[in-house]
Amino acid sequence: MKKLVDGVAYYQVVFTLPAELSALALGNRRVMFTLLFHAAWKSLKQVLEDEQAYEAAASMVLHTWNQHLDAHVHVHAVVPGGGPSLKKPGTWQHAIPPPHERQDRWWLVDADVLRVEFRDTFLNGLRRLHTRGELKLEGDWSHLQGKAAFDEFLSPLESKSWVTYIQPPPTESSAPSDIVKYLARYLTGGPISDARLMKYEDGRVTFTARTGTTHGGSDETEEVELPAQEFVRRWCLHILPPGFTKTRCYGGWSNHHSTRYVAECRDLLPSADDVARGEALCAEASPDVADAESRGRRCPTCDGELELIERVHRTSWRDIFSGSDCPSWNTFRERPG
Repeated sequence: MKKLVDGVAYYQVVFTLPAELSALALGNRRVMFTLLFHAAWKSLKQVLEDEQAYEAAASMVLHTWNQHLDAHVHVHAVVPGGGPSLKKPGTWQHAIPPPHERQDRWWLVDADVLRVEFRDTFLNGLRRLHTRGELKLEGDWSHLQGKAAFDEFLSPLESKSWVTYIQPPPTESSAPSDIVKYLARYLTGGPISDARLMKYEDGRVTFTARTGTTHGGSDETEEVELPAQEFVRRWCLHILPPGFTKTRCYGGWSNHHSTRYVAECRDLLPSADDVARGEALCAEASPDVADAESRGRRCPTCDGELELIERVHRTSWRDIFSGSDCPSWNTFRERPG
């Protein structure tokens, strides 16, 4: 909570390994889980810097299960939708949609670009692990010890669309703490809570699971019944290696940068008074007849029809107060829609 800053939208971003890699990941937990963290952060940082040009930060937590306790390796990340600008040091930059997207929608980065970057980064890292001999390839996986066989195994994954999911704040009025409270359930606990356990009878365990295949499932649940031995086997799939850190912070929220980053964010981010002052300036600068055409070409005085004689481009106040020509005396930076 100490890292959160008022006025910033916080997003949840989920990075998921494809099912084809689940078994390999469970057989190489430490190196592949670590690679997942690094690939998720590297790809997120790269796309944020390319598209938004601000210093990135993230807190990530590892999960290895789905509602049925099957192997489903993924990380949840909390990501701020803004930060200190990389192009204009000493200024704040909010995440904004590209010109071809609706400007009033929530936006962090292009999800399609992010999933490609994540896929390529992870596969490149996996090849390096194989080259260095850091993967355990025994038993059913022994045929992948050779480079050619391993490349052939990875080939279908190079063209597959991997899953990355970007979820905006719950509501437009959400406080920064809301997204953290929402994600708090992911930070603690194990693969299944006591509340989902229904009964143990005749050597079989019955528990509830959310239905649906999309992220987060649905509000509906179903009963799942498993032999006790199978239930215990699935539960044990999610025991992490000794000493493995399942929650990690990166970029501005890393231990090395956190104090400096949070202080800089609070110093640069426009306050509520700044925003109100900037809105007043915009209102004063815009005459009521600024765009008669947008009101149906009617005169606001006599309601007569107006004829457009000439159109002259005038730089918007938004560009003046947020662009490169912003006066040095102005401390306000308007937050995009």
